[in-house]
Amino acid sequence: MKRILLPLILVLSLPLIFQSTLTEIIKLRTFDALVKQYEPSGNFVILNITEEDVEREGGYPLPRRRLAQIQVDLINEGAIGVGWVISFPQADRMGGDEVFATTLGYAPSVLAMFEDGSGNYPKPTGTVVKGNDVRAIVSMGVKENLNTLKDNTLQGLAIAPTEVDQLVRRIPLLVSTPNNDWIPAFGTQIYKALFGVKTYIIKTNDNGIEEISIRGIPPIKTDSLGRKWISWIDTPQTDLKEMNVAGKFVFVGVTANGVMPQIATPVGLLEPHKIQAALSESILIQDSPFIPDYALAVEIAIFLVSVALIWLVLIRLGITWGIILGLGVMASTGSLGYYLIQKSLLIDVTWTLISQFITGSTAFYLRFREQYKLRQQIKKQFEHYLDPRQVKRLQDNPELLKLGGEKRYCTYLFTDVRGFTALSETLEPEDVTYIMNKALTAQQEAVQKHGGMVDKYIGDAMMAIFNAPLDLEKHEEKALACAMDIQKNMIELNCVLVNRGFAPVHIGIGINTGYAVIGNMGSETRFDYTAIGDAVNVAARLESGTKQARVNLLIGESTQNALEFDLIPLEPIEAKGKKEKLQVYTWN
Repeated sequence: MKRILLPLILVLSLPLIFQSTLTEIIKLRTFDALVKQYEPSGNFVILNITEEDVEREGGYPLPRRRLAQIQVDLINEGAIGVGWVISFPQADRMGGDEVFATTLGYAPSVLAMFEDGSGNYPKPTGTVVKGNDVRAIVSMGVKENLNTLKDNTLQGLAIAPTEVDQLVRRIPLLVSTPNNDWIPAFGTQIYKALFGVKTYIIKTNDNGIEEISIRGIPPIKTDSLGRKWISWIDTPQTDLKEMNVAGKFVFVGVTANGVMPQIATPVGLLEPHKIQAALSESILIQDSPFIPDYALAVEIAIFLVSVALIWLVLIRLGITWGIILGLGVMASTGSLGYYLIQKSLLIDVTWTLISQFITGSTAFYLRFREQYKLRQQIKKQFEHYLDPRQVKRLQDNPELLKLGGEKRYCTYLFTDVRGFTALSETLEPEDVTYIMNKALTAQQEAVQKHGGMVDKYIGDAMMAIFNAPLDLEKHEEKALACAMDIQKNMIELNCVLVNRGFAPVHIGIGINTGYAVIGNMGSETRFDYTAIGDAVNVAARLESGTKQARVNLLIGESTQNALEFDLIPLEPIEAKGKKEKLQVYTWN
């Protein structure tokens, strides 16, 4: 299973490392759902020129003299400044540009510029770079306002670049030009206008832009490209009739149908002036959501640690505890991601959670398959030798079976059909097979009845183990009781055989108790569950010695010592491989 883990982690990490479209969309949508919501600062208001306003004014565009009047009305109503998120690159056919330009100077005002890809750029404004020279998002050209207007006020670039899912979330506070000059964004110019600032400071680090400072407000933290994450604050709105603008900076824009484009954002389609208002609100938020430069490194670290942990708990622990702890790891990862986002640190764990689920499902499947194969192996290996209830117990608790061999103290029982060779010579092979199957079945039923395991059949002989693979109390007594039942079953079988014209069958039984190594023995490709040890050999010798002792059952001394009753002692017998004679017993 270790060979699967590394390739799995590698495959799952690729979308995260290379920031695939899918992972980016999942990440951004997660941020949309979980970022903290903020209340309006109270410093801004949006003024919409509505469809009704356009109809009342006789159509769009409104004459510049009318715009001048709106500018004056806003100031008279208490507005502290006006941001026209409208561009005026052409002269007014009605000759109102001078009047409009004059009114723009009555209060801090900003006009919007838009990109046009023309390769033209406005004159550089006061910029101070503290740190390494860097470049941010490069503009391909800007359409400026009329000289008459721009000479009397500030103008800022109103752009709203989209993410991979075509939604606006981050807006640059400035962009660079091919000549390494800087163009301030609309939101940046608003604060310069309000505080009468001529310059702004760009602080950089090795990764790019770190923050932008404008005198009058705290430094604005950005990403390395100078972008600010937008908090979509519900800024108050008004119109030309209400003019509820006292003490506010006013963003003027058109909401009339077909005039200004609507731009897709996480909160729906918005006109440019509403987006610029959201940018200005976000600039004032000190703990505004922020994607740090080290975000990807942290995301990868969380991914590697948590995915490996998920795999470990599911593979190493049981399925139940593995699932419980695996779900705990996933819950902890999700909680960490939620906590970081709520703290405005935009580090994503959604792909990690998806990868955890995939990894956990894979590990669960492999572990389940391993357990299933083990259960099937146990069933195949023991179903013909153990009582079905014992097989079921082993399947439910495979840990009870220590495969590979363990030293256990057990009782061993050997049987052998007397005169099998002579029987084979006098009968047809089919008859011999019938008799042997009946005889061995009668023995097996007795073994399973008393909790033993039929280890193997060797021709006409059988070997059984008591106290393996499952623990069996008083296994010595169970083995003796089994021998008694075997003798009883053979008497019943002989009645059937005699009625069919066959000679009766007699067997010898040897029982001994002691330590042996029990488990899967054999080659790497072919093995069998059996017992190896001197106690096993003695049991086999006792079975062979039944002919010498002229009894059907011989019991070893170690078995006799464990019984709570006495057996009939016999004369010691010689056994192959033993220097001293074996003390043996029988049962009447």
